[in-house]
Amino acid sequence: MSDSGVAYWGRYGAAGLLLRAPRPDGTPAVLLQHRALWSHQGGTWGLPGGARDSHETPEQTAVRESSEEAGLSAERLEVRATVVTAEVCGVDDTHWTYTTVVADAGELLDTVPNRESAELRWVAENEVADLPLHPGFAASWQRLRTAPATVPLARCDERRQRLPRTIQIEAGVFLWCTPGDADQAPSPLGRRISSLL
Repeated sequence: MSDSGVAYWGRYGAAGLLLRAPRPDGTPAVLLQHRALWSHQGGTWGLPGGARDSHETPEQTAVRESSEEAGLSAERLEVRATVVTAEVCGVDDTHWTYTTVVADAGELLDTVPNRESAELRWVAENEVADLPLHPGFAASWQRLRTAPATVPLARCDERRQRLPRTIQIEAGVFLWCTPGDADQAPSPLGRRISSLL
């Protein structure tokens, strides 16, 4: 419980999975959970996630919760980054955090919703803000979004196999990188992106 009396779910904090995958046109889609009406903030859209167990890292929590709530297999996910998107100081010197775990999948994975979900949907990243978002997710969405970046690569360059994907170029700054032709002009961040592939 916070100093202001607001309760937060998870004694050890909570975490959610922000999973991206390429759409047929190569642009990113985000897996969103339409929360069941009976749940906290029911009827809003957010990320699969939940309370951390005492022995878990945020990454482990997010992957476990995405398996429970969306039927996703950990082997199909590639964790790219973690971002603490909410922090609260509580009574008795407690400290609560919500960590967003940013991950990619190589394709739009099939999902299996559990009772906490009215629906699971892959949503084009540029359409996420059009939905009625969970307030906590809405507050952090702008800093979790990606900007598009094309990486000029030769057809035989093995790095093409690692794209498209999310890259964090600095704390809280994300790009959705797709392969381009070798003769394309590189983006201003081209060298930095290439070093991270």
